[in-house]
Amino acid sequence: MGSRGRMLLVSSVVLLAGCTSTASGGTAAPAATTATTTASTPAPCAARVETGSLPDWARTGFSGDARVPHVFSANGDIVAVLFAHPLRQVREDGSNNKILWVARADTTSPDPTAPATLVITARLDGTDTRVIREVAGGPGPSIIDLPQAGCWRLDLSWSGHTDTIDLVYAP
Repeated sequence: MGSRGRMLLVSSVVLLAGCTSTASGGTAAPAATTATTTASTPAPCAARVETGSLPDWARTGFSGDARVPHVFSANGDIVAVLFAHPLRQVREDGSNNKILWVARADTTSPDPTAPATLVITARLDGTDTRVIREVAGGPGPSIIDLPQAGCWRLDLSWSGHTDTIDLVYAP
């Protein structure tokens, strides 16, 4: 192909999103999802609510096979257990957007100077809307209300660790 006929190729990126449980109900293993994107385009919202058993490392305080709606983070280091599903921008029934954040034990920093607070920087997909929420004491129970319906990308930071999770809030 000559210089006039050269084409500009856009590279694609394979993304991993979500997790699935093993057939025996053991620990979670990643499940691949493929998406095409360019280097300048952020990955699409990948909120994926699981309804199977929680992984072994996230079952403390639950009985039985612990089947509750939950969402895994991109790295699989933290899971959002959704006690209110779907999450809603406005909860007219008086309930809350209660989320239990459970981090893998090996993501808790032994460094006593690392902040224990879970800091959540939430961005509404496709907009410049950004809000910050904090969960005192680090991953644990919380009520996370966000100002608009839509898919939110949450950048999470706790005990010297970071991860990302996408959550959808209905109107």
